[in-house]
This record gives sequence, C-alpha cells and structure tokens, in this order.
Amino acid sequence: MASQLVGMIILALAGLFVLYLVIFKAVKDGINRSVLGQQAEQPPQPAKKSWLDKDLDN
Repeated sequence: MASQLVGMIILALAGLFVLYLVIFKAVKDGINRSVLGQQAEQPPQPAKKSWLDKDLDN
C-alpha cells in the first residue's frame, strides 16, 4: 500500500515537471517571437532630432 502511494507521488511529480518544462518553453519562445520580444532584444535607438528642438534652444 505504501509503495503504491510513493509510486503515485513520484509519477505526479514527474508529470508536473514535464508540464513545467512544456509551459516554460512555450512562454519563452512565444515572448521571443513576439513583436515586443524582438524589440526588447534590439538596442534602443537614439531619439530623432526635430526642427522644433533646435528652434527652441536658439
């Protein structure tokens, strides 16, 4: 009886671990392939200067 309980607990933990790996991989790939994820990986681009910036400083 006790060995069955231990076996069920081990199988449940193994199933949860596999589920964790699948969800982790899906979320990681989903974020990296999204538009926001791709923008986050790129270095920030400097802000463009407009004619208004130069005009107000003079």
